[in-house]
Amino acid sequence: MTSDSQGFGKGCHLHLIDGSAFIFRAYHALPPLTRKSDGLPIGAVAGFCNMLWKYVSDQSGSNAPTHVAVIFDHSSKTFRNDIYPEYKANRPELPEDLRPQFPLTREATRAFNIACIETEGFEADDIIAALSCKARDAGGAVTIISSDKDLMQLVGQGVNMLDPIKGKQIGPDEVAEKFGVGPDRVVDVQALAGDSVDNVPGAPGIGIKTAALLINEFGDLETLLSRAEEIKQPKRRQTLIDHAELIRISKRLVQLDCDTPLDFTLESLEVRDPEAGALLEFLAQMEFRTLTARVAEKLGAEAPAVISAPPTETAAAPELPAMGAEGYDCVTDRAALDHWIAEIGEAGHVAIDTETTGLDEMQADLVGVSLAVRPGHACYIPVGHVEGDGDLFGATGLVAGQLDAGEVLAALKPVLEDPAILKIGQNVKYDWKILARHGIRMTPVADTMLMSYALNAGTHNHGMDELAERYLGHKCIPIKELIGSGKSQIGFAQVAIDKATPYAAEDAEVTLRLWQHFAPMLHAEHVTTVYETLERPMVPVLADMEMAGIRVDGETLKRMSNAFAQKMAQLEDEIHELAGEKFNVGSPKQLGEILFDKMGLAGGKQGKTGAYSTSADVLEDLAAEGHDLPARILDWRQVSKLKSTYTDALQGHVNPETGRVHTSYSIAGAQTGRLASTDPNLQNIPVRSEEGRRIREAFVATPGHRLVSLDYSQIELRILAHVADIPALKQAFKDGIDIHAMTASQMFGVPVEGMDPMIRRQAKAINFGVIYGISGYGLSRNLRIPRAEAQAFINTYFERFPEIRAYMDKTVTDAKEVGHVRTLFGRRINTPGINQSGPAAGGARRAAINAPIQGAAADIIRRAMIRMPEAIRDLPARMLLQVHDELVFEVEEGATEDLIAAAREVMETAAEPVVKLAVPLVVDAGIGMNWAEAH
Repeated sequence: MTSDSQGFGKGCHLHLIDGSAFIFRAYHALPPLTRKSDGLPIGAVAGFCNMLWKYVSDQSGSNAPTHVAVIFDHSSKTFRNDIYPEYKANRPELPEDLRPQFPLTREATRAFNIACIETEGFEADDIIAALSCKARDAGGAVTIISSDKDLMQLVGQGVNMLDPIKGKQIGPDEVAEKFGVGPDRVVDVQALAGDSVDNVPGAPGIGIKTAALLINEFGDLETLLSRAEEIKQPKRRQTLIDHAELIRISKRLVQLDCDTPLDFTLESLEVRDPEAGALLEFLAQMEFRTLTARVAEKLGAEAPAVISAPPTETAAAPELPAMGAEGYDCVTDRAALDHWIAEIGEAGHVAIDTETTGLDEMQADLVGVSLAVRPGHACYIPVGHVEGDGDLFGATGLVAGQLDAGEVLAALKPVLEDPAILKIGQNVKYDWKILARHGIRMTPVADTMLMSYALNAGTHNHGMDELAERYLGHKCIPIKELIGSGKSQIGFAQVAIDKATPYAAEDAEVTLRLWQHFAPMLHAEHVTTVYETLERPMVPVLADMEMAGIRVDGETLKRMSNAFAQKMAQLEDEIHELAGEKFNVGSPKQLGEILFDKMGLAGGKQGKTGAYSTSADVLEDLAAEGHDLPARILDWRQVSKLKSTYTDALQGHVNPETGRVHTSYSIAGAQTGRLASTDPNLQNIPVRSEEGRRIREAFVATPGHRLVSLDYSQIELRILAHVADIPALKQAFKDGIDIHAMTASQMFGVPVEGMDPMIRRQAKAINFGVIYGISGYGLSRNLRIPRAEAQAFINTYFERFPEIRAYMDKTVTDAKEVGHVRTLFGRRINTPGINQSGPAAGGARRAAINAPIQGAAADIIRRAMIRMPEAIRDLPARMLLQVHDELVFEVEEGATEDLIAAAREVMETAAEPVVKLAVPLVVDAGIGMNWAEAH
């Protein structure tokens, strides 16, 4: 890459590389990587250097550049924030391991002997715009190496773009294909459509296609706004009239500044060959062995030694102080509190834990806050300890000497909301909700429970006590030592402050130490991306959903409870008649005696106590053989469970202050990444029975609103078609064919048209059963057919779709080798029992086969949920529930279609850009006054 140019003018060719795009592409494309000598994250730097080296190596011939520069963003705040303070306000926090790599990419650019440019107060795009305009005006050509849509307004008159990943040229035709207008009207279209990523408001409800239609019709943005009254569609017309000023502001935000001040000349950007010594020294310092050797060979230089071990033994981690009450402060005056707040500011991070009067975050009162900023140093700030049985609602009950809770929270609010200070918690969602009820929205947060989950899902639990003992060798103070147990148990508010201090402060210090322990492990185990993109961002999303809750109609629940009670009584009469005597239907022992002793049915198995097993499996087998009594017992148990678990219990879960039910989601529950719902569990409401579906009728919308349900259609089958690379299934999904009918046609050789519903039902059972590793025995029970016939169905299935068997065999083989499987998004799911023998081996094998599929489905809906708040922030709507593959929203009556459009777009593109599925994701939507109607 050599140039003989002595100035800049006609015949010169300027290449402008979008440095930020290179960095983020490198970061997301490669697994986490750390420098072995000191644990420094370098994955993005490695990818960046490889991309730069490929670029340098590829530049030859007539299109080679004469001038080149890599352009970077200097800082997040620019002149656009003065125009619109909310500009880019909702951008997610940078991943912790990416932040220290930014300066290293600048060093890398200089090591390649390429101009490295950034300007304070201006974005990289503005610098690229200014350079493009100057080069064009001087008679030169410009190639912008980026695929960023915001730069497409510059294309034309000697300025082109090059997508560095696809190697595709982007000229005026490609811009018109993307925006529906030429480059000269891109800004107008962007001003109307807005940009949720950069928080450019635009016109609510108007997307790129509609914006292009309007601009093509009226010619330009100002003409459109001045003639908005002529627009025929009432809603669109009113939107433009009401938001005209915001649209004009949006245009100023998206318009790139060709007059950006430059403190260098075009001539200073002349192409220079890399200097072997400087480049190789940098690459060796980064410990990039392969690239160092490749560059040394190409430049004809000797590759320097790459040393990855610490230079001396003194580089080992320092000895940490012992944990104990000696290093714990009890903060009872404002001066001490201010001192701690100052320490937090200096440290840039703080471990935090809240002590409360109970475990229900929606109703518990704050008792105290504990903080830690370094090992061996923590504090407890009591604010709600009471005398004896004192009443928190009466000031006289508070123990003397505590700071006022309001004063403490007001003082902590700035640091807890400071985006430059990391807040670390163990199950931080609990603390987040407690503080949110007091007007504090903590950001950014880290969660040691979720770090452990990302690292060790399926191998052990992730509670603080277990983690402290397992990873820190420390046994935490048991809570029972403070509050007792049984009838003499007291609340934490009644614990003496001198005893509460070491317990609470210890929680904060343990949390801090766990964070210090887990953070480097995330990089080493290649799960940083999973933690940063699928776990940590879920905290505020789920907290907001849980706090929103969902309205429940108590009268409907009471009516259902009465109806279920009547149904149970009716079933009991039938059961007693079939048994020939009255007995306690809810007693497994009495039922077993009736079925196996009195009636003499086969299949009775007695346990150690002599009682027969009457589990659901046993009863289902008997029912499949045609016995009525066990079938009626199953019906009775189902209705009984619905009554006790839902229609009765839900009435007790209604929050007296909000009148709504507030479930709690566990992020670190199932090892596949599926969320679990508790207190109450709203994910196990049966949907296959009529009675189960009726339960959803009790979940209702607030007056003036509707509930909207969006549900992924057959997402796990779609993922199976992708990961197993099954041509027939992929094509069927692309063509929108009934997948179960297609499977039946493939298996049984019958036409899709006029297919017997029973045959389709059999294919459906196999389609879903195969994902879970169903056996011939299991399928025979599901379909109520002989076992041999069921096994024949499965054999035929694998003959028709051999790719599924190949996927299963490879997944199990790989899991046996490495002890885990991974989803499409990098989630590691451990398979500890995969190498066992005996009965347990079958279950471990089935779990390993299913985990990448179910895990990918869970990852996709997580990605959708994380993006959803930004996508619907301008709509009068909020996300309330997640139930497996379904999201439930509450939205004002007039905005249901807008909500569906926005949410569907997010859900159907949630896998991108990390994974481009070979089949489309499809989302079904429903609207109703209650959940049953919506679903």
